[in-house]
Amino acid sequence: QVQLVESGGGLVQAGGSLRLSCAASGILFSAYAMGWYRQAPGKQRELVAAIRAGGATNYADSVKGRFTISSDNAKNTVYLQMNSLKPEDTAVYYCNAHATWLSGRISDYWGQGTQVTVSS
Repeated sequence: QVQLVESGGGLVQAGGSLRLSCAASGILFSAYAMGWYRQAPGKQRELVAAIRAGGATNYADSVKGRFTISSDNAKNTVYLQMNSLKPEDTAVYYCNAHATWLSGRISDYWGQGTQVTVSS
């Protein structure tokens, strides 16, 4: 059974920091691209940051220079360090694990989400 369990969300003042964690189980963690997405009320879910199996990362323009994604294969965990938080970062943050296998089969899993609220 695949589980992605997020933690670390909460309420923080603008300019503050939070660190989100996503612990994965039931998957070959090192074979997956891991991503953090967010969804604000009334908006579509958007990619915040992703890290590929080889370690390459990419970020949404809105968080570049403020957020850092990293992973620890030994702990099957991906992190999102969020600094200089802004009220517009308020959203539910979701962890995603994605893999496209040589067979063409796609594996895609989501966590339950963690709320991040940034007050002005």
